[in-house]
Amino acid sequence: MKVRNMLVETLKEAPADCSIESQKIMIRGGYIKYMHSGVYSSFMLTKRIARKIEEIIRQEMDAIEGQEVQFPVVMPASLWEESGRYQAISKELARLKDRNGNEMVLGMTHEEAAVHMARNVAKSYVQYPFMVYQIQTKFRDEMRPRGGLIRVREFTMKDAYSFHTTQEDLEKYYERAFVAYERIFKRAGVKKQVAVKSDSGMMGGKIAHEFMLLSDIGEDTLAICTACDYKANLEAATVTVQIYESPLQGFEKIHTPGVTTIEELCDFLNIEAKEFCKAVVYQKNADDSYVIAFIRGDHEVNETKLRNAIGAEIHPALVTEESGIVAGFIGPIGLPKNVQIVFDATLAGIESLICGANEIDYHCKGLNLTRDIGNVSYVDVATIQDGSICPICGQKTITIEKGIEIGNIFQLGQKYTKSMEMTYTDQQGDLQHPIMGCYGIGVGRLIASICEESHDEYGPIWPISIAPWQVQICSIRSDDAGVAEVGEGLYQDLQGEGIEVLWDDRDLRPGAMFADADLFGIPIRIVVSPKNLAQNVVEISYRDKTYKGTITLENAVAEIKEHVGVLLDKMVIPF
Repeated sequence: MKVRNMLVETLKEAPADCSIESQKIMIRGGYIKYMHSGVYSSFMLTKRIARKIEEIIRQEMDAIEGQEVQFPVVMPASLWEESGRYQAISKELARLKDRNGNEMVLGMTHEEAAVHMARNVAKSYVQYPFMVYQIQTKFRDEMRPRGGLIRVREFTMKDAYSFHTTQEDLEKYYERAFVAYERIFKRAGVKKQVAVKSDSGMMGGKIAHEFMLLSDIGEDTLAICTACDYKANLEAATVTVQIYESPLQGFEKIHTPGVTTIEELCDFLNIEAKEFCKAVVYQKNADDSYVIAFIRGDHEVNETKLRNAIGAEIHPALVTEESGIVAGFIGPIGLPKNVQIVFDATLAGIESLICGANEIDYHCKGLNLTRDIGNVSYVDVATIQDGSICPICGQKTITIEKGIEIGNIFQLGQKYTKSMEMTYTDQQGDLQHPIMGCYGIGVGRLIASICEESHDEYGPIWPISIAPWQVQICSIRSDDAGVAEVGEGLYQDLQGEGIEVLWDDRDLRPGAMFADADLFGIPIRIVVSPKNLAQNVVEISYRDKTYKGTITLENAVAEIKEHVGVLLDKMVIPF
């Protein structure tokens, strides 16, 4: 490809509303063009990168017996009503009517479509297991798109769905998919990728992992142990606390006039926050009924964990006088009967706690949950903290980091096959519901994430496995006959050797040409100039600045090809 013929516009400065580096670079470099909030057009540069990532994905999915298929973008709402997600998902799911008045949806994920394809086809146990996957456009009506391709409304995604007859078989395949994902990210050149235990969210299922690129601009918060291999998303991280000594005392009401916060109580009673049974109040979205989570005073409630624990969507409460809840003085004894109570596991084993008395200006001390409440069931709804105890190795070595989600896998179980009545006949002739797994990678987000990780102040540094081209030729003084001849010869000869080449033969100042080359981020740069030709050489350099030298004209094609081979070999991961 010649730069002069490319539909591309490079900018000296990024628009002021660009929030992160990858967004700035991809707009400045002519990779994407903003059309609407969360919707971008992709220029040739981005499409070439995407095509290479998609090919890596295909190779790895095919290696684990994946079958590439394609589902519709627009689906009848009735499919989503079967699964129950039509009502469960809020405005993120785009709904519309066709010309005949039929309710339709735009696919944001395709579990329903996968079940629809497989049911009535995979009728016997002998047809299992199998996995189908697609790479296709999806639409999710994000409330707050951000960061260019990091979080968008319309996106390209690889989603895969496996079907099994036993949980054991699913778990074995899940491990194979896990390894395939790690291979995909390594082959794409991701450096700081970790896999973490995660919450399955609207996808359903109990076991899930997210593949994260560690980055300060990430929206996800991760708990990572520096002493062992424990890694989890904050929404799924298990909180372990050290039980402090608290001698059993009698239950007693104490006067605390105007003292309504943990901080004020610590000062007023001269004790630590961990000695309190703190109340955090929510309401269920469905009926505005109250839910109160009681947690140790030095911890915070994780709302995702709480939603999962009670099986309902919630929002922070607006406490009214009619509720019978005394804000600022809430305790577990004497609450209205219609309030749902959840006790966090951080409270387990503590002999004596401070809590609210459910009376203005009063708290209670000496609360013993076993003695004063009875048979208490504890659940983990706390948010893990920096320096917390690792639930695996038991050391205080948890660190909190930010990450960008670049892939996810879920053990869905029978959530969709049961609700959508997909069955097969087992060896005994009985009807059973298959067990599913789900595996996703956002292609555009992966491109932006790699750009975020691999760039300098001048532009992206694309790994050669996904770079739009492998080599860029920069012809300085293209009006010089010798420069034009050598540039053309290298361009043609390298392509003849199977090398992907971008040739910039525009009549530009060297500074402007090199600035564009930096924005294109191509791994190997060849400079042809009158000065170099006077010495019978061309200049070669790597975009990451790890190598710079010269090559004689006679050996140029062979040596450039060798350099390309060396860089490609570094990206190869044997099966």
